[in-house]
Amino acid sequence: MGEFANKLAAQSPAFQRAYLGSLASSLVKSGNLEKYSQTLADFDFINAKLNHPEFGVQLLIEDYDLIHMSEVLKNPAIDQEQIRALKLIQGTLRLSAHILTQDKTQLAVQLWGRMQCFELPEIQKILEVAKQSQTSWLHPLTASLTRPGGRLLRTIDHSGEVTAVTVTPNSEKVISASIEKTLKVDKLRG
Repeated sequence: MGEFANKLAAQSPAFQRAYLGSLASSLVKSGNLEKYSQTLADFDFINAKLNHPEFGVQLLIEDYDLIHMSEVLKNPAIDQEQIRALKLIQGTLRLSAHILTQDKTQLAVQLWGRMQCFELPEIQKILEVAKQSQTSWLHPLTASLTRPGGRLLRTIDHSGEVTAVTVTPNSEKVISASIEKTLKVDKLRG
């Protein structure tokens, strides 16, 4: 466990919920964009929010949507390489969401399988911490899973055959229907 995980583990469940739920937006609102960037590139933060029973992968992905705010994009405290790294992490989480919803222990493998070809320092650091978090695991030696930044944005998972799919006019959400009479609404991008 890293520094973030150790500090969080020492807190009450109520504090953990409040802290994980508001940390990203609080950092952006306060103008602490360097800390925002560091937090969203921290494996322990990602793992903690993913595994918290009240959050999960979708709310984690939404923390990265703050990247698209003009005050973040134009602020000199965060450079374009950091923004690119955060977008790649968010893209990886989107592509992995259908897996992580079912099995959160796959986080490290999903990060490794999708991002090890990116030489950005933030990416390499998160991969190293992900590797250290595992006691024994099988991991790909090359980026063998679909990488973020391509045409595939997200995989939508239904338990039955998908019978219809549509994208909202603003291209922000996709709605899918399945044979078992369920609808799913998924956010495509921030």
